[in-house]
Amino acid sequence: MNADVDVEEVEEIDLDELSRVQDKDPGPGGELALQTLALPQNTNSNGDIFAGWLLSQMDLAGAIVAREVARGRVTTVSVGSMSFMRPVPVGATVGCYCSVVDVGRASMRIFIEVWVKQYESSTQSKVTEAEFVYVAIDDTGRTRRLPKA
Repeated sequence: MNADVDVEEVEEIDLDELSRVQDKDPGPGGELALQTLALPQNTNSNGDIFAGWLLSQMDLAGAIVAREVARGRVTTVSVGSMSFMRPVPVGATVGCYCSVVDVGRASMRIFIEVWVKQYESSTQSKVTEAEFVYVAIDDTGRTRRLPKA
């Protein structure tokens, strides 16, 4: 991350309300941006998937969406708080679903939900969610304006 990056003020969204609305319809919100398999090498000492690995998958998913919006290079500036609702077992399909919440002059806020699907039952369960902020940067790592939509 570049220390020269400025994040302009953006309007606050009530993430608790967004989560409540989305949880009334128990299914993923947003677009599927990344899907992968939870493998044994990504486990913690309890045999569940390590939370840091899950966070990195969320960051990758958000960056994919942010790069499309920015039409170029982006960097992660911040991650909102996360709560893990249930452990992720080895072998589960992990899906990261993204919604662009706000687009500013150079930054964007992306709300990311993680859902897992068990191979045996095909049922989906929400694991976590967080808001990530990305900033468009140029080839030297300096903040740049986002292109017009």
